[in-house]
Amino acid sequence: MVLCAQFAALSAVLSQIAVPIGPVPVTLTFLAVFLAGGVLGARYGAVSQAVFVALGAMGAPVFAQFKGGPSHLVGPTGGFILGYVVCAWVVGFAAGRWGRSPKVLIPAMIAGVIATYAPGTLWFMHVTNNSLEAALGACVLPFLPGDAAKIALCAALIPTLYAALRKRAAQGGAPK
Repeated sequence: MVLCAQFAALSAVLSQIAVPIGPVPVTLTFLAVFLAGGVLGARYGAVSQAVFVALGAMGAPVFAQFKGGPSHLVGPTGGFILGYVVCAWVVGFAAGRWGRSPKVLIPAMIAGVIATYAPGTLWFMHVTNNSLEAALGACVLPFLPGDAAKIALCAALIPTLYAALRKRAAQGGAPK
């Protein structure tokens, strides 16, 4: 549970590294989401992101640009924020089932991005009354190059972080 809290905190910190380019800012949150799923597995990765979402829903300023409150979950970016829970689960499921090699993690993270973008884009369309084309132009296409870089970085980091945590747990330094 301590690791879940730490990954929720990491999500909160990385969401503050944001560049507002429109209604959906560019953030580093996906880094934390990918790492949470890849290192903690499906259940605890999703729990860590659910804690992040719950903190924000209760008003803690954990979302991009130090925002929080339930209005952000029903606003234009709410679907993306909720999608982080699913993304962490998808990445963690693949990592737990097939291993933590880049050949497993990269497709899993791509699937996680899709699992985040699909509800996020649909919710954005609903809230803003935009077309699919306009929503994709505002919420998906500008983010793909950065997401590809985040996927590459996490595919390299996850195996090392996971191995280090397993070694520490075996030595009695962390929960198993």
